[in-house]
Formats: sequence, C-alpha cells, structure tokens
Amino acid sequence: MNAVVNRIRSGFFMDSVALMRLSRRIAALDGVEEAALMMGTPANREIMADAGLLANEGETAGGGDLVLAVRAGDAATATAALDQAEADLEQPAAAGGGSQARRPRTLRAATESLADANLALISVPGDFAAAEARKALESGLNVMIFSDNVSLADEIALKQEGRACGLLVMGPDCGTAIIGGVPLAFANAVPRGDIGIVGASGTGTQEVSCLIAQAGGGVSHAIGVGGRDLKSDVGGITTLMALDALDADAATRHIVLVSKPPADDVAARIAERIAASDKTFTVCFIGAGETSLPANAHLTTTLREAARHALGDTGEEPAPEPRAVANGRGGIRGLFCGGTLAAEAQIMFMAAQHPVASNAPVPGARTLADADGAHQLIDLGEDQYTRGRPHPMIDPVVRDEVLAQALAEPGLGIVLLDVVIGYGADADPAGHVAQTLAAHEADHGEDGPLVIASVTGTDGDPQHRAAQMAVLADAGVLVAPCNAAAAELALACLRLSG
Repeated sequence: MNAVVNRIRSGFFMDSVALMRLSRRIAALDGVEEAALMMGTPANREIMADAGLLANEGETAGGGDLVLAVRAGDAATATAALDQAEADLEQPAAAGGGSQARRPRTLRAATESLADANLALISVPGDFAAAEARKALESGLNVMIFSDNVSLADEIALKQEGRACGLLVMGPDCGTAIIGGVPLAFANAVPRGDIGIVGASGTGTQEVSCLIAQAGGGVSHAIGVGGRDLKSDVGGITTLMALDALDADAATRHIVLVSKPPADDVAARIAERIAASDKTFTVCFIGAGETSLPANAHLTTTLREAARHALGDTGEEPAPEPRAVANGRGGIRGLFCGGTLAAEAQIMFMAAQHPVASNAPVPGARTLADADGAHQLIDLGEDQYTRGRPHPMIDPVVRDEVLAQALAEPGLGIVLLDVVIGYGADADPAGHVAQTLAAHEADHGEDGPLVIASVTGTDGDPQHRAAQMAVLADAGVLVAPCNAAAAELALACLRLSG
C-alpha cells in the first residue's frame, strides 16, 4: 500500500518554476510515484488533493507556507524523498555563501538596494501577485506579472492604477518580454534592432522575434501585455500604453502587434492609435477576419507573415523536401507547447481547406469533442495538461507521454511538433523528443508516423537553435525553418501520399 507524506515549511518562498523543476526531480527518484512542492494556497491544496498528494498536515497549510508532498510505495521511501527535497531547497542558500544573507527578501528592500531599477517582475502565487504588483507601482516601478490565477478585477484595477501614474503593467500571465535587450521570463537571445513588438501572446512574440533575428533583423523592445488585455473588460490599457512607448522611442522604426483577435471596441481604439502615429505597423491578429486598419498598418494572420512584413518581405531558410507517409497511414496530430503556434498551424490548415480540431480552436476550427475526420492540433499548455504540473516548455515530460501515445497510434500519418527554446525553457527539449522516438523504435521498429518539427529560438539561446535542429534531424525528424513552414510541410507530405 502506498504512503502519502507531507511537510510544511512556513514562510518559505521559491519561484514556482524552480519548485516545479524540483518536483519533477523528486518524482523521478526510485520508489516515488508522484511529488509536488507548492505554496499552500487553496487552489494548490485542491490540486494536490486531486492528485492524491495531500495528507492531514498539508491540509493545515496557509498561502504563505510551502507544502512538500510525496506519494511513494512506502513511508520510508516517501520520507527519504522529502529529506532529499529539503536538502535541494537549501542548496541555493549554501551556494550563495555570505552574499545570500544580503539578498533582499522584500520588494521594499530590493528597491532600496537597486535605486535605479524601474521594473519589477512578479512571480509569486496568484493569490499574492496583485498585492505585490500594487507595492511595485507605489514604488514607481513598471510591473511585469508572470504569475497567473490573478482575478480579472485585480488586473483591471492594477492597469488603471498604472495608467494613472504612467507605469506599464504587463500581464498577468505575461510569459515573455525583451526590455532594452534583456530577455525576461520565456524569451530568446535576439539582437537589438529597430523593430518593436507588442504581444498578447508569449510564444507568438518569441516566434516573431526569433524569425526577425534569423533574417538579420533586431528588436528594440518586446512588451508583453497578458492574454486578457485586449478584452473589452480591460480595454487594451497596456497595449495602448505600449504602443505609445514604442511610438515615442527613437530607436524603434517599425512596430509589430501580435494577438488573437481583440474585442471590436478594443480593435477600434488600436486602429485609432495607429492612425495617429508616423511609424509603420504590422498587425498580426491570429485567426482574424476582415479588420479595418489605417494606411500605415498591414494586417497579417500568421506569425511568419508578420515577421516577413516587418523586415520587408525577406525570404526564409529552405524547408526539407516532403516525404510520403507509410501506406495506409493518414491524418496529422499536432502536439504543441505554444498555444499561439498551435493557432498559427490551425490557420495554415484551414487556408488549405483541411478540417482541423483543437482544444484551443481559432474561429472556424472544430473542438476536439467534434474531431471526426479532422486533423487534431493540441495545445499542451492548456490547463487540463498543466494542472499541478510544469508547462511543457519547462518540463518536456508532459509532452513525452502524449508523444509516445501518438507514435504508437495505429494508422496515424504525421506528428507535428514545436520545439521552443530560450531562457526559462528546458535545457534540451529536442533531446527529449529524440529519446521518445528512440524508445518507440526499440519497441515497434521503424513503423510509425512521420515526425515534423520546427525550433523557435536563436543560436544565441542557451540551447543553441542549430544544435537542437541537428538533434531532431539525427533522430529522423523533418525539421522546418519555422512553425508555419512545418504546417505547410505536413500538408505537403499528405498530398504526396495521395
């Protein structure tokens, strides 16, 4: 009979991304079935309870407590795993030596030690994020809220407060920004240049900025706004402020706006703001229909088009030749880490008159519940896959399991993947794909679907884009130069197969 053991560390905080990575390391220990290290908020306790990880001690935790939870084959194994987790938690402090004691533990202390700082990045549990963001605004700091699970009411209030004092509030759930050449959260190493980006999509911003870099261009700033900013309730507050900032920036020649289609009233405000500028714009509304824009703006519906237009219609790296799938196989299964990359692929499929279903459909696409006869494109970053687990960009194990299932699915023709690298992402996502493919070949031989992928990133990223592409190619993957090209290649392979 298995054993569930919890411990509580009161008043201990660590970034949620670091906790997720540590959770996976503990879960991989011999004899451990599952593990979680999470702040004891009501939402997190519910996640642990649903996962069968919450014991009596954990039920007493508060939002400021860290809960260490392990389920193992026996109590001794669970206790040993918790001992290892506690030892790992102490490593950063030990490595820091005497300087660790001087590291600021509050926002007030940080602003006192960094008097010239003008931006605070908030990455705390959502229950506390709004309060910390408000403290930052009161200290005269622009704010990037990486945290999710912040209420819409708090978002609106914070953005109104920021606007009143001329400070940007990026987020909540803002995963990507590049400010003054510094990548923040999930972002990439791209050169400085004269193209500014405003993005309500993290992976959309990453794809556009990386395509610009690969073609020899550069980015002045990439300002994330959060996925809800263009809803009527929020009114595009941060988007409009970001457009103002980039319009006033002498180093920015051209501005790219990346988002799913905004509310009609917000789109009208954006168009009015663009019309008042002397600069040129690329507006990429993924999946949008007819949209009225002024003469200085060009509308695109894919990320590749957006990057090309911003650069002046430059070409791209060559794609590999299409390859026929095995006889009797058909259909495409897309397994995406980036929601906007999945949306772009849907647009490509629909433009080619191919029915497509998704768990995060763009207008006109089917849902997975109505997927008969359609290709399936799945956003593995959706809550149903990440509840209580790291995002697949952080921990590819989330996709490894689903990929193995797809490879073994009888009759499936093509598996389509995105590989997203950069700061904050896994150290070797291509390696995970290669390992899963090797395991499938060991069990099933070479029989299986064709695998097609692209790599979002640059050679300046820690994982090095060219090296990741080589790992995929060595594993037998057809590697396209960008996400849109990968979708086109998948369709071409189907056509070649008749």
